Amino acid sequence: MTTKPNKKTIHFALWLAQILLAAMFIMAGAMKLFQSVEALTTALPWVSSTPINLVRFIGLSELLGGLGLVLPSLLRIKPVLSIWAAYGLSTVMVLAALFHGSRGEFSAIGVNLVLIAIALFIAWGRGNKAPILAKS
Repeated sequence: MTTKPNKKTIHFALWLAQILLAAMFIMAGAMKLFQSVEALTTALPWVSSTPINLVRFIGLSELLGGLGLVLPSLLRIKPVLSIWAAYGLSTVMVLAALFHGSRGEFSAIGVNLVLIAIALFIAWGRGNKAPILAKS
């Protein structure tokens, strides 16, 4: 019996992580992009003291990053873009953790750290363990 997970298990775990993280970022990004400021402020209190253009930019970054986690790999068109999307979303979450820390909102940082870990797992896995090859 081996203690090392086989390639199919890693591949499945990566797809699961990609789909769940993408869904979360697509929903969060769409919310920040398309909801009214009033609705956003109710759901995310930090929005009230943040320029709305920054909130919309964060939403666009999250939406595109979420799509980038899945579509290039799924379509096998430049699947390396999924790796870059994972790195990009990791960067967004590092910045979010710094933002929340600067405001004393330390309870939000735990979620940021979990999302960073998942995104880096995807980047590592698709870059090294179970890459997806582009269509020829």
